[in-house]
Amino acid sequence: MRSGLIACVLLTASLASVSAHATEDPLEGFNRAVYGFNNGADKYVVRPIAVGYKAVLPTPARVGVNNFFRNLIDVNAALNAFLQGRFSYGASNLGRVAVNSTLGLFGVIDVASKMEIPQYQTDFGHTLKTWGVAQGPFIMLPFLGPSTIRGTAGTLVDAYASPLGQIGDRDAQWGLRAISLVDIRAALLGADELLSGDQYIFLRDAYMQRRELLTNDGAVSDDFSEFDEGWEGDDL
Repeated sequence: MRSGLIACVLLTASLASVSAHATEDPLEGFNRAVYGFNNGADKYVVRPIAVGYKAVLPTPARVGVNNFFRNLIDVNAALNAFLQGRFSYGASNLGRVAVNSTLGLFGVIDVASKMEIPQYQTDFGHTLKTWGVAQGPFIMLPFLGPSTIRGTAGTLVDAYASPLGQIGDRDAQWGLRAISLVDIRAALLGADELLSGDQYIFLRDAYMQRRELLTNDGAVSDDFSEFDEGWEGDDL
């Protein structure tokens, strides 16, 4: 259940660079309906839990929880870097995981950043792009939030390939995923007030620009649209 959380994550990460780019959105009717559903789930379920979580858990503890899950994400990023042929980036992320998992007490302390070991942020949606898979239209997923057709496929692979996805005990796996969701949402409670105007469009464009930045390794193109890559009905 990453609905409102992911919305706020992407929104916050993109606020400094969101612009008025026009985004092709052939699924807008469906997307708006799902966005409304996700907002309801966030308002009545996720956000209240996040508020309680933030009130009960002190800041150092929340930082430790966030570091723990970021360490797991570095595992996925390392795997995807290797799949993309970016071996130095993959090695760097593996170095971060090794340091944080040992000296950092299973990732609770981010020792790697203090040692200035660089972090390469990527995912399987990015990997698919490097393999030439077309992005497809923007799509709002129930609970998961904003994505694209390619991004959706990437999310599924990343979820399975992640350390959490390899936990045999389903109760433990989904329990950890729920904690991760609440932790992210708690960190973004202050971002709610930043939403303005047509929130769906704002979020959609923020997400698409952030993906452009990620999949181009920090270089955002002028025309800003990956739909020109050849979407004809075929892929996050």
